Amino acid sequence: MIIIISPAKNINEDISFDAKQLSNTRFENQTNELLSRAKKLSVKDLMSMMKISENLGQLNYQRYQQMEVPFSNFKLLPALKAFNGAVFQSINVGGFTDEDWKFANDKLRILSGFYGLLRPFDGILPYRLEMGTKLDIGKHKNLYQFWDMKINNLLQNDIDTNGDNVLINLASNEYFKAVKGKELNARIITPTFKEYKDGKYKMIAIYAKMARGMMSNFIIKNKLSNPEEIKLFDTEGYSYNDQLSEGDNWVFTR
Repeated sequence: MIIIISPAKNINEDISFDAKQLSNTRFENQTNELLSRAKKLSVKDLMSMMKISENLGQLNYQRYQQMEVPFSNFKLLPALKAFNGAVFQSINVGGFTDEDWKFANDKLRILSGFYGLLRPFDGILPYRLEMGTKLDIGKHKNLYQFWDMKINNLLQNDIDTNGDNVLINLASNEYFKAVKGKELNARIITPTFKEYKDGKYKMIAIYAKMARGMMSNFIIKNKLSNPEEIKLFDTEGYSYNDQLSEGDNWVFTR
């Protein structure tokens, strides 16, 4: 069982970790190609393309200008600890044991516009490049075309290595689109999370992000191997809703 999640826009550089545990990212050539393209962008280009403020435009311009290959010459950060958003805060790696980290490193994957597909201990540099960004790279009109089947093929390898042919999709639609799920040889289970409000169940983005992180934590802390056990997820009042679920689209409500 492999779990996929989306990255966060923010990255926390003030973290403690054992550098000996870091692993190399698996798409270094592609990341270097993206870096070469990003270095040609001005602050205004970044502001317009990413819809960010001038301060964030300056920050990311400086990040890209300072990056050089090999990335190992820089202070790399473990991906799962570095990303800092609602999903990752709810995964709560601060409460992980060594066994939790090992399980997460085997089972959890983070999709990335810049790095492709990350494992928890893969060393990354601070960046901002969302998968939906309309950036042309050579003959490719956007990042979906650039990554094409590369992410899919590596993810398939991870699924095959894991052995049970199951993918738990806890990524956003923007990122899952890069996976090309119909081409995967796997059972894809997609949990969604809804709140009861004004007489009906509806998805509220911030709560859905938090729930994706909480479910990731639930799977990791309980070392789940049977996907049916995910239906026991009950963190923060959520429960599996059989009536709203259909096939492998599992709905959890509260």
